[in-house]
Amino acid sequence: WDAGMATPEHIPKGRGFDTSFGYFHHQNDYYTNKAGFCLPEFESPIDLWETDRPAYGQNGTGYEEQVFATRVLDIVEKHNVSQPLFLYYAPHIAHKPMQVPKEYAEKFSFIDDGMRRVYHAMINYLDDIIGNVTGMFIHRGMWDNTLMVVSSDNGGPEYVTTGANNYPLKGGKISNWQGGVRVNAFVSGGFLPKSMRGTTLDGYVALCDWYATFCHLAGVDPTDARAAAAKLPPIDSLNMWPYISGKTNISPRVDIPLGPVIVGGINLDGGGAGLISGNYKILVGRICQAGWTGPHYPNTSIPEGRVGGTEDCGKGCLFDIKRDPEERENVAQSMPEVLVKMQSKFKAVMESLFLPNRGFFSPRACQCAFDCYHGFWGPFLP
Repeated sequence: WDAGMATPEHIPKGRGFDTSFGYFHHQNDYYTNKAGFCLPEFESPIDLWETDRPAYGQNGTGYEEQVFATRVLDIVEKHNVSQPLFLYYAPHIAHKPMQVPKEYAEKFSFIDDGMRRVYHAMINYLDDIIGNVTGMFIHRGMWDNTLMVVSSDNGGPEYVTTGANNYPLKGGKISNWQGGVRVNAFVSGGFLPKSMRGTTLDGYVALCDWYATFCHLAGVDPTDARAAAAKLPPIDSLNMWPYISGKTNISPRVDIPLGPVIVGGINLDGGGAGLISGNYKILVGRICQAGWTGPHYPNTSIPEGRVGGTEDCGKGCLFDIKRDPEERENVAQSMPEVLVKMQSKFKAVMESLFLPNRGFFSPRACQCAFDCYHGFWGPFLP
């Protein structure tokens, strides 16, 4: 989930899901389902939640991704096909910790680097799950009226204890280089017009755009009235269905703001931020992971976690990412007029940036994990 658990309103049920099954953090063990630790004993609570209560008795029952996959298949198998279904499956795999069943790791024994081997195996495991889920939709006669969207949420992590490789793009996860923000995505299903199947679209689609797109397909207003009442900025999401369905060949998405990378109150990208607008991209400040891997990474010349350093873009590094998707040529000096225009756009975008102070970890979370939920993480405020 990784989107809040302080109160019951923050968890999936509080956000509108009828049912949910999953975890709140993002580095829980794939076999014990434990995550984080609580002082003074450094004991790790279990991170597994069933809609409105801890998933008692379901922790430690198998490889976590298979437990989730089994639930997805069960939902589809038991669904009343006369009723609509919105199913959101957010795999833990291939996030840390790097754990995978032995039989999958052995498929990639020819890869020398241990982390890279496990990463391949985890992706292969997910590929099998997607195949099984697709098969269940077909088996139930639901596939012809289904739209399936598969998307990553960030580029692969290229730092220590991971095994991703974003070659030939620059940088990776927790950076605003293309290797960190340009990701793989595809749509499928019988609901997708036949004319669009097998095609490739090169217009921009931001991850947040799926919200307005799904709302459109469901016939509901995407406006966040609760946020508006709190005087928060309106949603950034745009309806992509006309573009995806082929009714137009131009994406409505022109600009993609790239905010600073903040985790736990700490800026992980050296303070850098940016903006993609049309063909151009501006980065401002210090941007980490300023380097490229090779076709095979990690390797002897670029060991694990040694991808570049930090590049100080100051008031603006400028790239033509349509012509130069690898961000190898900073054209700020050769295109001063474009730079000024992008700097102005970037400044305007940053003025509407919603970046509240979310504070730090609360000791109440640990206290409630043991006093309220018998060793499980869960909401800790009324």
